[in-house]
Amino acid sequence: MPLTEPRTYIDVHILQTVPPANLNRDDQGNPKEAYFGGVRRSRVSSQAWKRATRIHFTERIPEQDLATRTRRISSTLTERISAITDLDDEASARLAGALLKPLKISGGKREGDTAYLFFYGRRQLDDVAALVRDRAAELAALEDKELAAEIEKLPVQEKFSSGHPMDVALFGRMVADLPALNVDAATQVAHALSTHPVELEFDYFTAVDDETQKGQETGAGMIGTIGFNSATLYRFASVSLHQLLHNLADGEAAVTAVEEFVTSFARSMPTGYGNAFAHRTLPSLVAVVARTDQPVNLVSAFEEPVMAASGIAAASARRLAREYANATRAWGDTPSFTALCHTFDDSVDTAKLLDETFAEPVAFPELLAGLRTHLTDTVGRAAR
Repeated sequence: MPLTEPRTYIDVHILQTVPPANLNRDDQGNPKEAYFGGVRRSRVSSQAWKRATRIHFTERIPEQDLATRTRRISSTLTERISAITDLDDEASARLAGALLKPLKISGGKREGDTAYLFFYGRRQLDDVAALVRDRAAELAALEDKELAAEIEKLPVQEKFSSGHPMDVALFGRMVADLPALNVDAATQVAHALSTHPVELEFDYFTAVDDETQKGQETGAGMIGTIGFNSATLYRFASVSLHQLLHNLADGEAAVTAVEEFVTSFARSMPTGYGNAFAHRTLPSLVAVVARTDQPVNLVSAFEEPVMAASGIAAASARRLAREYANATRAWGDTPSFTALCHTFDDSVDTAKLLDETFAEPVAFPELLAGLRTHLTDTVGRAAR
């Protein structure tokens, strides 16, 4: 579907409180941070949460329907060819190299590796391997020059340029050596920021050597420190439905991709030091807003940091609601769809303000069902 179709952006706003943790390390091993509104904030990079989202996909979607990102595409293609032909590993590797050569992807330092990570669908690679399945022995017998000439006739590039899996369609792909293989991302993910100032803390730990303790020796077997902080994070992402339609060329698949992204973005968590901190939580608020104008990140609600001595999550939710109301009123925007899921007590002002500003709260499965219905109708109208 061409990008001239009506535009629809699905904005996802999340508030999530995380206990002491080190979700996403910097080059010093400490939690990433950023200055915003004149104070130091906790930060989790967009790359970290995109990867967490992709990993969550694998818990819900068959692996073969997803993509992988690797330097080792040549060895993986070799395995595919070996599995579907009678060729040995050496001959399969030669065919794999010949198939990938037209893509002009630079080689890496290690033999067989590419110079950078290549993001492709597993089914796409199967389709490339299938191009030589019926002629494998014949092609393997050719000299290098004749083999290259025969491979040039095969639609290798076309296999990587169509039939994209959901995650490539969502997150995009850039291939510097061959721009024709680029896929424009349908998803933007912001760096998560704490709504309030955060101080870096350190956990000083010791590890006991069990065997030396038996001999009543004193002292630790190991000592060290781990940097950590705790924060209520504002998280934001936006999905362009029209770009997804272009990337997938299938309305139902695009709607499903949005639903899966919202699910996994809300439920995923980066795993840094997960065993040490057991930091996994669920959001206290998820708001989904479908717009036809542009994505709108509401982080400006927290440019003045929340300074509440307690109830930071609730104070942050009220700030978010007021920012959304102000932005909608000032700019005259009318979202085409709004849905809200939150865990704030109905007896306090926070819940009332959220309900009046966004929408009546629903359980997360109902939010997803309502979003699917709205997007299905949107795609149906665009197709008429």
